[in-house]
Amino acid sequence: MTKMKVFRVTGEINKPKLKTPFAKEVIVEKPEHAVEKVYAEIGSKHRVKRFQIKIVNVEEVPVEEIENPILKKIVTGE
Repeated sequence: MTKMKVFRVTGEINKPKLKTPFAKEVIVEKPEHAVEKVYAEIGSKHRVKRFQIKIVNVEEVPVEEIENPILKKIVTGE
């Protein structure tokens, strides 16, 4: 099994009268997979299409800087 990494994807959701910034952490193998997972999760939860989601940045997050407590426990193995 390949090593899973944590990526933080930042961007904004563009709805007709509203722009909402977001930052989401996901566990995946590659940055491309992180983008796809964010498109799927945000599109499902907020009912927006892919063209309404603008990805600004995708960065790998070191274990010490993970903000999501659930992801941190999964990665550290506690």
